[in-house]
Amino acid sequence: MKTMLYCLACLLLTAACHTDKQQQPTAQNEQTTVDKNAASIFDLASTWKTEEGNTIHLRDLKGKTLVVVMIYTSCKSACPRLVADMLGISEKVPDRAKNNVQYVLVSIDPEHDTPEKLKEFAISKSMDGKEWTFLQGNPETVREFANVLAVKYKEISPMDFSHSNIISVFDPAGRLVHQQEGLGVNNQATVDAIIKTAGNE
Repeated sequence: MKTMLYCLACLLLTAACHTDKQQQPTAQNEQTTVDKNAASIFDLASTWKTEEGNTIHLRDLKGKTLVVVMIYTSCKSACPRLVADMLGISEKVPDRAKNNVQYVLVSIDPEHDTPEKLKEFAISKSMDGKEWTFLQGNPETVREFANVLAVKYKEISPMDFSHSNIISVFDPAGRLVHQQEGLGVNNQATVDAIIKTAGNE
């Protein structure tokens, strides 16, 4: 099983790296295309705790376009801007597509970001609606998922991390279709990818 998961993570990481290399979804926010043969994050068997304290698999989110970012709640620099970027993206998604989109924030600090802490954070940021999901994993599942997203992070002191600033869009089948890298960048290509994969273009 571990071998299979490792291979899946490698395949997904390869897809992410391929996207970075060919589409350069950085500050330019260029839109990617859907690879119908790409691996799905829903094949990952890891379990997570939501901000409501529920245990879920990623496949429980199947059926909606997923907009995913990795943050930690005690971050004082990049994460507040990533959160603002997620809110800005959600505000640009038209009403016709809103019900088909789920925004997922995955903590890279599972030791301190408990479900209770994530719930408190969600309320403080007005991200406590049903379209928002916060996830707490464990160090192994978080590392595996970060590899899938090509997100790099490192603990530099207790409760403080350096990390990549990437927002990823997955289609309803769990395939990576777009990534936006950077803070406060033009997010129109990301919004366009969401609308396209949500089936309401």
